Amino acid sequence: MKSPVRTGTWITVCDGAKALFLRNEGDHVHLNLKTEKTINQPAPPARDLGVDRPGRVYESVGASRSAAVETDGHEVAEADFLKSVAEEMSGIEKADADARFILVAPPKALGLLRDMMTGPVQKAVQAEIAKDLVKMPVHEIESYLTTWFEKE
Repeated sequence: MKSPVRTGTWITVCDGAKALFLRNEGDHVHLNLKTEKTINQPAPPARDLGVDRPGRVYESVGASRSAAVETDGHEVAEADFLKSVAEEMSGIEKADADARFILVAPPKALGLLRDMMTGPVQKAVQAEIAKDLVKMPVHEIESYLTTWFEKE
């Protein structure tokens, strides 16, 4: 597959707590990714994200009761963070109608992001890569993307 990472293409590399907005200053053969913006979300402990104990549900018939399912605070925080990533991508697209994106995220985050992106941003996404690269240095992300597109 010929690399869709042309000059000026945005590469959004994220997970549920960190996002890198990189821009290719090189061409499709020799990537030269520059960090334009980084967003981090603090990771508070689980005790700070929810209630102490799950609530109780009492059956309307009989004496049965059970614990109510508690919402996972980390999942809610991750979804909120990914919404801010989608909003940032939308802002980039509004500022530059010709913006192109390559989206790199773990599978779960990729699925959530897909649902949160606006129509114009979805159309601007040239490729999606289901991989967690957010902790890698930028030069290693360049190497990974170059190799990935050569294989495809």
